[in-house]
Amino acid sequence: MKLSFSTLTRAWIGAIALTLAACSSAPPAPNWQVDAKGAMDRAVAAYLEGNTRVEQAERTQARQQIARTGRADLIAQAELLHCAARVASLVWEPCTGFETLRPDATPSQRAYADYLRGQVAASDIPLLPELQRTAALRAPNDGSALPSAAEPLSILVASGVLLQTGKASPAVIEQAVNVASSQGWRRPLLAWLGVQVQRAKQAGQTTEAERLLRRVDLVQGTASR
Repeated sequence: MKLSFSTLTRAWIGAIALTLAACSSAPPAPNWQVDAKGAMDRAVAAYLEGNTRVEQAERTQARQQIARTGRADLIAQAELLHCAARVASLVWEPCTGFETLRPDATPSQRAYADYLRGQVAASDIPLLPELQRTAALRAPNDGSALPSAAEPLSILVASGVLLQTGKASPAVIEQAVNVASSQGWRRPLLAWLGVQVQRAKQAGQTTEAERLLRRVDLVQGTASR
């Protein structure tokens, strides 16, 4: 599957020049930029699709290419993308790859890392990408979904942070399920369906929980034939 990380790429990878030349008259991008961007795109795609082996191999390749520059901030950016994909899939764990680079990271990178943990300082919220600022400022009783025009992975990241901080409404959760489903991203889809199953059971909605579990079986390939 070919992914289009438009907003994400502009805000993160684009900010560190991991983009191709915009026109033929521009100097060609160095090989490390082309190779690193391609490897990171493939690593994120593989992770979201549930292919851990490919994800790890591509991530290693990307880091090796970026390390050729001697730029810790560039490696930090790649680590943030790696950790953001996990938050989108409701895997809340320390972003250890970034933390080892925190002293040499930019203020916006440090703010984003804190945001992924649900611990961004109010003074650092302006440093976040637009959708993530919206999520960070969201009121606990806001029952609306996130802006639907946003880039799919950005929506899932914001939704993951909202769930982590106890501010994800049923509309946000449903939106996350629909986004993951429409993109064919197996890993986050199973995670978000699991949230819906748990909430349905807690609410005593047995029929709904059973319907959701049948959908989980379809995604996992364990549905009865």
